[in-house]
Amino acid sequence: MNGLSELIDSLEVKFFKLNQKLIQLEKKNSELQEELLVSKKTQQQQSGEIDSLKSQLDTLKMVNSLLGSEENKRETKLKINSLIREIDYCIAQLSD
Repeated sequence: MNGLSELIDSLEVKFFKLNQKLIQLEKKNSELQEELLVSKKTQQQQSGEIDSLKSQLDTLKMVNSLLGSEENKRETKLKINSLIREIDYCIAQLSD
């Protein structure tokens, strides 16, 4: 009978330790999920900022070309030609 009592005590101790480990893991999981959400939000903000900066860079390249910079003249000419074609198309549509 004494062996059975010791076995039950041992199982109780193991169960308690296992339950404590489960509580720790659930807490850690919750912390990691919160951290993941923060990381995703930060990534979305940074992605939006990158897009904005790329747009600003393209605008600055065009402005530099218009001001006489030799580096991006070809791109600027192509963009201007594209805009002129769009304007001509709109005028033609309005004329009809």
